[in-house]
Parts: sequence; structure tokens; C-alpha cells
Amino acid sequence: MIEPLGLILAGGRSTRMDGASKADLPLGGERLIDRCAERLLPQVRDIAVNANEPIVGNWTILPDTMPGHLGPLAGVLAGLEWAANQGASHIVTVAVDTPFFPCDLVPHLLMAADGHPDGLTIATTPDWEHGTFGLWPVSLSDPLSAFLASGGRKVRTFTKDQNAALAPFPDTTPPVFFNINTPDDLAQAQTWV
Repeated sequence: MIEPLGLILAGGRSTRMDGASKADLPLGGERLIDRCAERLLPQVRDIAVNANEPIVGNWTILPDTMPGHLGPLAGVLAGLEWAANQGASHIVTVAVDTPFFPCDLVPHLLMAADGHPDGLTIATTPDWEHGTFGLWPVSLSDPLSAFLASGGRKVRTFTKDQNAALAPFPDTTPPVFFNINTPDDLAQAQTWV
């Protein structure tokens, strides 16, 4: 497997944050997008950002290729299409609103990838599967496009249908996949920075 490309998923509408761009939210003096890029870039060959609004930065910006704000899977699809054009076999996805994800995310995903014929692997903790943190083979582009076209939206449904391998991560403090959805979540994250 060629070293994967990285994709930061930042294409959501941020409705629980009153529409404020999560990518631009400050945490410990840095924007969330910058924190994610700093953690992800050492683990992958290059990164792009799935966003449907402008984001300041020197990244390749990939808007959803299917209309209608279909959720994170639409961002994954945009990333897979980009990766195919780059000659890559896989992408690793992370969510922009999850600033504490592991600095060794990619090695863990790659080690678990042997559990799937094409390497589809999703991060998991004892309490949950974290589908926006995964290793995605470019070969899933057509099945994912068909899933979205048929009305499918749930990451977990798609990854289960594809028999994704799971990469286990321990519970930690702060939780490695702590997700900032609300102002209260942002305040909690600030206490850990």
C-alpha cells in the first residue's frame, strides 16, 4: 500500500454552533483546522480539506461532489475521487471538530487494515465506532456513490455493510475522539488544552 493521503472532514453546517465554521473555532490559541493539520500531516503523504465554504489556509479544498449537504460520507467520496486522481490507493479521514485524535492514528489503522480485503478500517474505542476516523480504499468510490445516491447517509451503516475492519484505541483523558459540537463542548475541550 502506498502511503495514504489525508482528508480533514470540515464540510458540515455547524448547526449546533450557530453556523460558525468549526474549522475556524479557536482552541488553545489555534484554529481547529490548524490543530488537525498538525496532527495529521506527519502521518500521511499530503492532506486536503473537505469543505463547502471557504477556509483560510494553504490546503487543497475539496467541496462535496454530490449536491445537498449529504453528510460526512459525501466528504469521504470527494476525498476518494481526489485520491484516485493523485494515484493514491487509500485516504485517511479525520474530523475537524475532534482535536485530540491520536498522533499515531494512521499506524494503528494500517495495522488493522489486514482485517479487510481492501483495507477499509475504522477507529473504535470500547464504547463506540468512530467512522469519520478511518482508512478508506479508493476502490470504494463506486459503492459509496451508489449508497449516497440511494439515500444512505449513516457512516456506520455503510462501513458495516462493507465489513470494515476495526482499529481499537483505548479510553483516555481527554477522550481521543472527543467531538466538539456545541459551545459547551468547546469549553470542555479548553479545560484539557
